[in-house]
Amino acid sequence: MKKINSIIFLAFTAVITLNAQCPLKKSEYQFNAGLGFSDWGVPVYAGVDFGVYNDITAGIEASFRSYNEDIYTAKYSSNVFGIAGNGNYHFNTVLEIPKNWDFYAGITLGYYSWSLSADYPGNNSSGFGLGAQIGGRYFFSKKFGLNLEFGGGSAFSGGKIGITYTINK
Repeated sequence: MKKINSIIFLAFTAVITLNAQCPLKKSEYQFNAGLGFSDWGVPVYAGVDFGVYNDITAGIEASFRSYNEDIYTAKYSSNVFGIAGNGNYHFNTVLEIPKNWDFYAGITLGYYSWSLSADYPGNNSSGFGLGAQIGGRYFFSKKFGLNLEFGGGSAFSGGKIGITYTINK
């Protein structure tokens, strides 16, 4: 039992003392890319976040998804392109979270364009979507990490998982 406690203590100490840089500080930025999950296909996304103030970031993101569905006896294909801006508050300072973790929540406002195959009535749609998200990142090093985010309430709902690469000034 003493060995297990020592291993847990060493692992916990290693996680706390990692020299990862998170969340973004003012004037720093990071690139994010990955796959999403939703009821309508598997979106692919890429974006960039910029530190506007300590613990606050703003970002822009583009996503694309394509999927097929059967409605009655007909088959239709859909393509959805979206571009969105987001703002997030990072809870690391206020919750005293170790620097290799990053937990955040915020809002997203975006525009989407949804096109369906030509034989579907009303085959094009577009509009704005407003949503909220909560997410987190785990940094393996000072610059590279994994992200997981959940959101809802708009065309950008569902969630996503991907990679993050941070650029420090």
